Amino acid sequence: MTLAAIRTRLDAALASAGRPADSATLIAVSKVQPLDRVRAVLGAGHRVFGENRVQEAAGKWPDLRTEFGAVDLHLLGPLQTNKVNAALDLFDAIHSLDRPKLARKLADAVQARGAAPSLFVQVNTGREPQKAGVDPDDLDAFVAECRGPLDLEIAGLMVIPPVDEDPAPHFRSLRDMAGRNGLTGLSMGMSDDFETAIACGATHVRVGSAIFGARVAA
Repeated sequence: MTLAAIRTRLDAALASAGRPADSATLIAVSKVQPLDRVRAVLGAGHRVFGENRVQEAAGKWPDLRTEFGAVDLHLLGPLQTNKVNAALDLFDAIHSLDRPKLARKLADAVQARGAAPSLFVQVNTGREPQKAGVDPDDLDAFVAECRGPLDLEIAGLMVIPPVDEDPAPHFRSLRDMAGRNGLTGLSMGMSDDFETAIACGATHVRVGSAIFGARVAA
């Protein structure tokens, strides 16, 4: 698969859903991909990328931004509180806000800087004990805390459905949770299910292997 093929499929999925062609952002997930593959996608004109780890992103994106210009960079993986400032130096969006301690740390850092990335709350719709994310039952209170006492602007919600389940109910559940909280951003859908996510209203889809090929490291 190639970037052009994924864009074609994305456009077709949006058209099938009766949505405007520019109503979903394609995030090219470049974690643990060789630099030559990342450069190839940059050379094709794509400028929205996702990474899972702050340290890995810090090791490659400053140079790539110098080489290729402005890039919209999204943190998709878990964020440790001791790496908040480093993350804010690098990322335009954080999709993994998942606990009060992290929210408080982000709020302090954002207040000190006077600038904030787009923030998505990760929701553990499958209630998987090994997976990060806010429990659906706790989501409304968490969003209210972020918006109220912490004065954080929340752009939307993010989900990674259980791998052994139909993703559509999880996508629809996230859409419903976002709607009742007045949120418009829906970060959902990956290489194997982004078309289903588009049908359910995704505004950001995270596609890695279908663009770059199989990852070369864990």
